Amino acid sequence: MSPADGDRDRDTQRILIVDDEPAVREALQRSLAFEGYDTEVAVDGADALDKAAAYRPDLVVLDIQMPRMDGLTAARRIRGTGDTTPILMLTARDTVGDRVTGLDAGADDYLVKPFELDELFARIRALLRRSSYAAAVAGAADEGDVLAFGDLRMDLATREVTRGGRPVELTRTEFTLLEMFMAHPRQVLTREQILKAVWGFDFEPSSNSLDVYVMYLRRKTEAGGEPRLVHTVRGVGYVLRQGGAE
Repeated sequence: MSPADGDRDRDTQRILIVDDEPAVREALQRSLAFEGYDTEVAVDGADALDKAAAYRPDLVVLDIQMPRMDGLTAARRIRGTGDTTPILMLTARDTVGDRVTGLDAGADDYLVKPFELDELFARIRALLRRSSYAAAVAGAADEGDVLAFGDLRMDLATREVTRGGRPVELTRTEFTLLEMFMAHPRQVLTREQILKAVWGFDFEPSSNSLDVYVMYLRRKTEAGGEPRLVHTVRGVGYVLRQGGAE
């Protein structure tokens, strides 16, 4: 980043682009700058850790497959410091297992290569909106702002989630998704409603992105052998309720 960049208005949102391919880095940097973002680049995961500490980005666009340190390791290291900066992971792999691995590493969202720039921009806007919303809610929430359903509790001020007293560690996106369910208990929410509220834009109808996040949310909230709370309503969406067959 040049000296002039350091003097820019801090209201300009900062994005750290991490990719080992120069052509990809340059294309993303040029496109995001055109959209009005301040950008910095890193060539691999190790470089990303240094740049994240110095640059303090509002969002990280992180490729998975890189030399020296891959994106998964970098994401885990970032999260290990307590840093909650949104991470959008880029990957050429599209299996559910690969996506779950990315989410488990700390990614808030993922985008499969090749992708359209419009979708990249939409996902970035959605992540930044959720980040701003989370900060506003945490700042405005009182100690009594707790959502509860059965033995599941969500503290909006501290962003802590527990199930029967057991801590449940969630990513930013998982927290927002669970918050929507807990704000509308026993109410069937359509896929369209959830996608619009959580991501801020519509995926293709055939996209399984929501299903992956629900699957991961279930895995975390049921890790202690607890009964399922987030149920599938086939052909419609999902509902938060107790008991009953899937």
